Amino acid sequence: MRILVTGRNGQLARELQKRKPRDVNLVALTRNDLDVTDSNQVMQAVNKYKPDTLINAAAYTAVDKAESEREQAFAINATGPENLARACHEMDARLIHISTDFVFDGQGCSPYKPQDSIRPLGIYGESKAAGEAAVQSVLPQAVILRTAWVYGAHGTNFTNTMLRLMRERDQLGVVADQIGTPTSCITLAETIFTLVSKPEVSGIYHCTDAGTASWYDFAVAIYEEAKNLGVLTKDANVNIIPIGNTEYHSCAVRPSYSVLDKSSLVEDLGIELKHWRQALRQVLQEKVNS
Repeated sequence: MRILVTGRNGQLARELQKRKPRDVNLVALTRNDLDVTDSNQVMQAVNKYKPDTLINAAAYTAVDKAESEREQAFAINATGPENLARACHEMDARLIHISTDFVFDGQGCSPYKPQDSIRPLGIYGESKAAGEAAVQSVLPQAVILRTAWVYGAHGTNFTNTMLRLMRERDQLGVVADQIGTPTSCITLAETIFTLVSKPEVSGIYHCTDAGTASWYDFAVAIYEEAKNLGVLTKDANVNIIPIGNTEYHSCAVRPSYSVLDKSSLVEDLGIELKHWRQALRQVLQEKVNS
């Protein structure tokens, strides 16, 4: 099995490289190796490596900056996936494309199903929605895997930012009125490899860990679990205060509710998803062991 992964330096691609099965020959390319916005480069790379499956983990993810960098966001998140889909179509390769909960407007009150209507609120979400549409148009048999609140032991993410701030400050205000589900890179990588092993599966799926949380809930859990595991010292004393989204000044509007329904993923892949707090404990344990 030959797998080609874009976005090598991102936290998901790193996890994929770490957890690949023994029978998989995986090549991960950085943006310097492969600019997904360049259709010629994409075709050359797919022709060179001849993957059975291409996993697109490359993305523009700066949600606030996207509001002023629309062209760049759409180039990477919409044009890039379209180029990859065309190359996969040409070379008869399978495509697994990673998308986001930001394609929804957050006005719902029950978990979003893959077939629910999308209505992104900002440029980042619009660019990811455009990427989904392009992939579906060019390569209907592709897998689009939406996820949310992704974090891992390494890289820039909410968990590592919170840990840094908890070492520097004695008080933190964290948004309590945005509800979703944290997703460990471990969960995401393991799910992707299960998808790879099931070539008959296609369409849109949702993947996060189980359960729901606010960013405040997530921060409190990070604090408690990190102290228990020794990632933070036992005498660390940080007061975490719940704040409203309006108190957190940002350029982009974020969905207030973006819990994703994973039932079709669980049923079609025959997997069981861990609760997000259990997954967090696993990631923090990795930090202890590394």
